[in-house]
Amino acid sequence: MSPALTATRSVSFAALITFAATALAADEFAFVTNQNSSDLSVIDLEARSEVARIAVPGEPAGIALHPTTGAIFTVSAGSKEINKFDLHTGVRLARVRLDGGPIGIAVGHAGKAVYVSDWYNARIWVLDAGDLSLRQTLTTGSAPAGLVVAADGSWLASADRDSDQVSIFDLPAGTLRHRTDAGVRPFGISTGPEGRIYTADVGSNSVTVVDPNDGAVLGTVPVGERPYGVAFANGLGFVTNQYADTVSAFDLQNLQVMATIDVGEYPEGIDTTADDGSIIVANWFSNTISVIDPQTLTVTAEIETGDGPRAFGKFIASGFGEAKQ
Repeated sequence: MSPALTATRSVSFAALITFAATALAADEFAFVTNQNSSDLSVIDLEARSEVARIAVPGEPAGIALHPTTGAIFTVSAGSKEINKFDLHTGVRLARVRLDGGPIGIAVGHAGKAVYVSDWYNARIWVLDAGDLSLRQTLTTGSAPAGLVVAADGSWLASADRDSDQVSIFDLPAGTLRHRTDAGVRPFGISTGPEGRIYTADVGSNSVTVVDPNDGAVLGTVPVGERPYGVAFANGLGFVTNQYADTVSAFDLQNLQVMATIDVGEYPEGIDTTADDGSIIVANWFSNTISVIDPQTLTVTAEIETGDGPRAFGKFIASGFGEAKQ
């Protein structure tokens, strides 16, 4: 998989931001990057419908949110651009073009720094979250993809796909803490409710569990074909399996798969609502998101998006359409 994340599908371009009067201020929203139509679908998860479409040039795939500061950050692999939008209004606030292969993105705990992985040059850019100016670069293994920041902001980790490893850095200094073996070709990476790191290993059809403190591998979960991303709710981990059109649900204590859930075609990005009441999955080839109930382990809704939804990163937050506090 290359940073361009190319699909053989038609591309249409959204020119305007459209708002629906039915959007409720208290709702949570899924902000879904649509690579093929070069835009961002804003989906009201309570109303179960798209309420806005924001133009994002350059085939966006990666996304990160920081609800406290009201910012959305996207990565357009096609144009190598990072865009910053106002979470409340959808207005673009800043843009920068990087020179390598930007792909994954995460926001620092305090919302002051943005981290972007460079697929081609084995590094992470550290950008100022305000104006997207470059602060620092960190060296990773080959082809870093997904990024995750600890809940307390104490570390940053990258899934270094072509090195079959995870790089873990202390924050804010950016000094290397550990390099740890993962499965074959780790791509997506997340941190669970207990603070452990989980990688989706596309080459070995597994999830690897890593302790970020000592770098120890704590276990491996066999999942479906070509896992992409991991999210958490109800004491379970949920991993999207691209080639199987499924989500595997596994127990976080014994690391055993509890269920396999059919979703849309080619599921990729995955995230959890704030109350852990729903798991949201972006289905790249179906142009939908699937809503999964983590209690019953069933799909409760399919909602249409733009063309080619990827949502690679954290993409759920409340506040769209609200006045800033």
